[in-house]
Amino acid sequence: MRNLLLVICVLAFATALSAQPLRESTYATKIRNAEESLEKMDYYNALDYYEQSYDERKDYDIAITIAELHYQLRDYKKAASWYTRVLRRDKKDDYAAYRFAYARSLKMNGEYDEAIAEFQKFIESTTDETLKELAQNEVNGAEFAKVAQEVEGLTITNVGTKVNTRSSEYSPFLDPDGSTMYYSGPNTDELIVMDDGETMSYIQVYASTKSDNGWGEPSALGQAINREGYHTTGGAVSKDGRRMYFTRNLLSGNVPSESKIYYSEKGSSGWGPATELQGLNGDYLAMHPCPGELFGNEVLYFTSDMEGGYGGKDIYYATYKGAGVYGDPVNLGPKINTAGDEVTPFYRDGTLYFSSTGHPGLGGQDIFSSVWDGARWSEPANMGKGYNTSLDETYFMLDGEGYTGLLTSNREGTRSLKSKTCCDDIYYVSLKVIEIDLLAKIYDSETNEPLNGATFQIMEMVEDKPGNLRNKTNVEGNDFAFPLELDLPYKIIVSREDYFPDTIVFNTVGILDSKTFETAIKLDPAPVYVTFTSETPIVLQNIYYDFNDDKILAEAEQDLQLVLELLNEYPDMVIELSSHTDFRGEEDYNRNLSQRRAESARRWLLAAQEGLPRRRIQAKGYGESQPVTITAKLAAEFPFLKEGDVLTEEFINALETEEQKEAAHQVNRRTEFRIVAGPTSIKIEETRLIRKGKTELDQPVKEEEKKK
Repeated sequence: MRNLLLVICVLAFATALSAQPLRESTYATKIRNAEESLEKMDYYNALDYYEQSYDERKDYDIAITIAELHYQLRDYKKAASWYTRVLRRDKKDDYAAYRFAYARSLKMNGEYDEAIAEFQKFIESTTDETLKELAQNEVNGAEFAKVAQEVEGLTITNVGTKVNTRSSEYSPFLDPDGSTMYYSGPNTDELIVMDDGETMSYIQVYASTKSDNGWGEPSALGQAINREGYHTTGGAVSKDGRRMYFTRNLLSGNVPSESKIYYSEKGSSGWGPATELQGLNGDYLAMHPCPGELFGNEVLYFTSDMEGGYGGKDIYYATYKGAGVYGDPVNLGPKINTAGDEVTPFYRDGTLYFSSTGHPGLGGQDIFSSVWDGARWSEPANMGKGYNTSLDETYFMLDGEGYTGLLTSNREGTRSLKSKTCCDDIYYVSLKVIEIDLLAKIYDSETNEPLNGATFQIMEMVEDKPGNLRNKTNVEGNDFAFPLELDLPYKIIVSREDYFPDTIVFNTVGILDSKTFETAIKLDPAPVYVTFTSETPIVLQNIYYDFNDDKILAEAEQDLQLVLELLNEYPDMVIELSSHTDFRGEEDYNRNLSQRRAESARRWLLAAQEGLPRRRIQAKGYGESQPVTITAKLAAEFPFLKEGDVLTEEFINALETEEQKEAAHQVNRRTEFRIVAGPTSIKIEETRLIRKGKTELDQPVKEEEKKK
């Protein structure tokens, strides 16, 4: 496995070629020069010498070394080509150990089917269980890459040539307001040269300010951050923008031999003196610092190769104790860390982002995310195609809103000194702002009429966490509008006086575009009860009779059923069931007709329930003798009448229109009952007393009909 920092660091440190002309060099001299360069980790010169040697003698050992050097220098096309020269002719599997890097080169060139085949061969041939696990992860990642779709709404753009050079740039980080970007790099388009083993140029932390024209010319931070003789990388800034964390490195060739984490606090005159973190650094590499939270405490996440980890480099955290002192480093565990490398942690609002070679990815290094639920980290999720490519995505961060950020990659379009994939550029990440709204309207379920005055309660249903609760009452309308958050389940409770509340559950998980949820919520009316005393007659609204007939019609049965239920509910209750007519026709005839009708209703009740004592129902016909006194309810139903009016013959005859007179006659024609013994009052659902149909009018009885 290649060392990650080696790959993403400077292109560099290539020594000048020997003053002796190459054409005069012997094969042995070329090999010796190559080996000396390789020992100094001067890979570019070593590669040059080995390729010259191979031109002279086609030695597979040299060819495989050349392949390895191209792989280390991230020229994956040339690496695959050189591995192919050897492995396709390797009938005895003398070079089988190199098949992993070969397969990985194919994968990073986007040749997924070919890579899967080579990984399978490697799995079958190796006895190293760790490498088998890594190879299987690579297979899984290649399979995923074949079907992965571009993340919708994601835009990745190069931050421009003022920041990105032909060398690599690393560890980009935005300050809290997003106007300044801190990053590290050599800030040169030239190869960095070493003189007698000493680097003539160093990686430093730079700042670039954003304007309407993009990111501006970078300026190196002062000596408080960039110390002479050290490579300075990192640049993570705390939420309040007042503290910067970074690393100072010493290199042996391209490989870090020392890496420690420092911090600086910002004052009125800029960044103050660097202070080494206490309790965290040790005799190991500590790099990629990022402030965050865990278990309710301020912590620092970082990468290290200290002993006791799960792979090459793991992610750790250390709890802040104050005054620049941290507790002992704690490994984040096997869910995050693998047999590969996990590096460049970034924490935001409960989510940890990091780059990994050990989890299944589209390329070499992919960006993953894991969510902390208060007790454990979730299974890391690949950020998907767009964030990740078949190549390397190393550093990643998001701003406070979570819609813009930065990442580094050697993807297509990167400016590089050597091969197209040797170096990293910084890219600007932009997600379209997805706005989710809820628009609800409230109606009566029976009438479909809009309901004003309802209360709308919406809450986030987050497991093990208190949800954000919002209430709103619309007195003047029936519509409600609420903004919603992404990836959350919601519960809505709608309530209103005199109605049953209703509950709706839905979520915004997986929504990729702005959307307005529109819903119509229909509330069922709650029962309204009316209390009647023994002095108050209860009008049965639906007992009608055909003209000059006393037979019970089907429409009447619903009211008689109500009377029967009340008799059962109040077993000691005795009622008088009475019938009334209007004053048209002769008084004796009307009294007899009303008596027959009352008795007909009693017979229905006695037949409907066997064993109901006849004495509990007194049937009485009053004819036209008891005109109605208008109640408030009747006055609301008939606006030409007012509460207290008595519908006598004289009153009705004085009404203005025939329609008003007929309506008044209809009110007088009624069947009702009242309590004569037992309970002093009873409660009845108001809806059961509502007229369901239309009464047939009794016509004045002619003299000849009276004789029938």
